[in-house]
Amino acid sequence: MVSSLTTHVGTERKVITELPGPKSQELHERRKAAVSAGLTVGFPVYIDRAEGAILVDVDGNQLLDMGSGIAVTGIGHAAPALVDAVSRQVASFTHTCFMVTPYESYVEVCEALSELTPGDHAKTSALFNSGAEAIENAVKIARLATGKSAVIVFEHAYHGRTNLTMALTAKNMPYKDRFGPFAPEVYRVPMSYPFRDGLSGPDAAARAIKIIETDIGVHNVAALLIEPIQGEGGFVVPADGFLPALSKWTTDNGVVFIADEIQSGFGRTGDWFAVNHEGVIPDIVTTAKGLAGGMPLAGVTGRAELMNAVHEGGLGGTYGGNPVAAVAALATIQTLKEQNLLERAKELGEIMLASLHSLAKDVAIIGDVRGRGAMIAMELVQPGTKTPNAAAAKAVVNYCQQHGVIALICGTDGNVIRLLPPLIISDDQLADGLAVVGAGVRSVR
Repeated sequence: MVSSLTTHVGTERKVITELPGPKSQELHERRKAAVSAGLTVGFPVYIDRAEGAILVDVDGNQLLDMGSGIAVTGIGHAAPALVDAVSRQVASFTHTCFMVTPYESYVEVCEALSELTPGDHAKTSALFNSGAEAIENAVKIARLATGKSAVIVFEHAYHGRTNLTMALTAKNMPYKDRFGPFAPEVYRVPMSYPFRDGLSGPDAAARAIKIIETDIGVHNVAALLIEPIQGEGGFVVPADGFLPALSKWTTDNGVVFIADEIQSGFGRTGDWFAVNHEGVIPDIVTTAKGLAGGMPLAGVTGRAELMNAVHEGGLGGTYGGNPVAAVAALATIQTLKEQNLLERAKELGEIMLASLHSLAKDVAIIGDVRGRGAMIAMELVQPGTKTPNAAAAKAVVNYCQQHGVIALICGTDGNVIRLLPPLIISDDQLADGLAVVGAGVRSVR
């Protein structure tokens, strides 16, 4: 078992003011005057410092983080190796632009991605700033390498907020509404969603493939893009066999299989990548979030013949692979290995699934409990039905927040509560967080 980091702020949840407290409320008023109203805030407590699995706000409240900044701080806040690496790098140099005068840490991150991503084929990588940027570039590469333009995506998918990634994303509000027109040649097919469709993985894949072949035409398809476990769409875990069937179809038909591992990668599911659970080897893997422990970094890693098909100068960006972010990624990967956090993610998943399944036996609003590793969710419904219950999800998350636990809502219908604790969270901290979540669910029955 891995214990939470020894901290200067303590390891326990502690609520000492109303939430948000007076200093947070004051800051929130300043925010309203200075920050665009288009950026929402799920919980307006303003953070002063954080260590391990604890966030400390400006009023001194200690909050238990069960969201990890949306699956970013997998190795915990202020992880020693990351802090040390970033501090040393900032003192050395902060930027040169890799396309102007390169540096070793960028190369080292790409070497690590070649080692860790699935498959033993030759790979190369390019580094960017965000998940959306990685997705955009993966699509660019697939289109150039294949000479085709159509991109297949799935219901409930989320891939980002830029113009192309909004087109790739399924949900309209708040991500797409009135922001169009969007990039063309994006086609959506049904996702395997066992709780709602009841199909086996192969049957769900056959349904999607039939639509692609009939409505779009295989000869037009450059890439099939999928989250192995959907994130914003509701932590939808496809039925066994769905991903392998799609992977085989892409290989047989010369289509690039792109795995969006931005939320599910880097140990989150108990393996380096979620596709590993079914032995799928993508042609391209996109990464971000957990890659650099909080520093802005994303990667596109793929078969060398695809990645190297791009003409010189066709990929890049001023800040992509920034040296501070690059050393943070190396420190994150080192920490994941040295602290055996992939195995810890499996342990966390077993604990969370057992707790939520037990809760579901007593509480009628829990329709489904699902996930892998430290990527677990429960879908809330109207009792006795599969009708989404967004009001209940909001009430539960509000209860958790008022009791100092950060939990997140997701799902196309806003009715799924997701738990993404740091992989270094202790058993006691996790038990405390789950107790609050359970009390929150029981409070809205």
